[in-house]
Amino acid sequence: MPDLNALKLLDLINGSWKSQVLHVAAELRLADHLAGGGRSGAELAEATGAHAPSLQRLLRALSALDVVREVPDGRFELTAMGALLPGLGAWARWCGTFAWAEWGELLYCVKTGASAREHLSGKPGFSHLEDDPVVAEVFNRAMAELTGLVAEGVVESYDFSPFRQVVDIGGGYGELLAAILQRNPGVEGILFDRPHAIEGARRHLGEVGVLDRCQLVTGDFLVEVPSGADAYVLKSIVHDWADDVANRLLTACRAAMPAGARLLLVERVMPAQLTTSAANQDVVRADLHMLVALGAKERNEAEFDALLAGAGLVLTGILPAGLGFSVLEARARQG
Repeated sequence: MPDLNALKLLDLINGSWKSQVLHVAAELRLADHLAGGGRSGAELAEATGAHAPSLQRLLRALSALDVVREVPDGRFELTAMGALLPGLGAWARWCGTFAWAEWGELLYCVKTGASAREHLSGKPGFSHLEDDPVVAEVFNRAMAELTGLVAEGVVESYDFSPFRQVVDIGGGYGELLAAILQRNPGVEGILFDRPHAIEGARRHLGEVGVLDRCQLVTGDFLVEVPSGADAYVLKSIVHDWADDVANRLLTACRAAMPAGARLLLVERVMPAQLTTSAANQDVVRADLHMLVALGAKERNEAEFDALLAGAGLVLTGILPAGLGFSVLEARARQG
């Protein structure tokens, strides 16, 4: 009788194959080719320019993962989960290419606490996005896809209707800001990000019909952010930075906030005690991803409280927003 724990450990050790299978499926746009109905491996090979026997093997791997199903006549069809792949295709591509080498340097990161991205490329943070529009496009689309999964939960959890103007700092293509404005027709928005994100934001906000209520502003949020708004939203931004840089960001936000304004962080909150649950596995995966990519981390409630206090802010509430995310509300500390 095989040791079940050994089999489980082997499954964990071998787990990287799944990420690569999905990455290749996204690169070949297999879900798009299957959207109109089942197709044979040969038909898909012709459509994608792939080697037919090898693609057949990839398709069977996808069927084992419940992304496609192989029907009796030999064709492949999308499953309900597989139909979602186009909506997460950029993230699959990012994980399978740009983040792949960074994860390969996890040992270096654990030994040094430093970013694998900077170690490999010599470029810190997100500066590589300024230099390569192709990489920037994949990254911004990936971030929009992930934000799209959370945006509805955020606007369900937190009431934005009392605000006159909301600034989405580092908002990328404006996925979250669009959800806020669609739910709250009396609110106006400012999308604040680097130049590589602005045209994509303009397209998206126009497509969903809220561009007329938005300003698109470029700048460096570690230096200064637009002032005078009622609410400042940072979704998955603070976790990108070590404490000293995060303090600069939050201090810039505090300087821009008028009396009564709110700062809203949409982040994962690291549990005080971890379990083996899927939710806890996801937050530690995200934490290590922050380490290898940026030398940063996910934080627990006490760490958020201390970080905000260091910027003259006080944590006033935490609301669950679904998929492991929370909305952390902060205000300026009085006195």
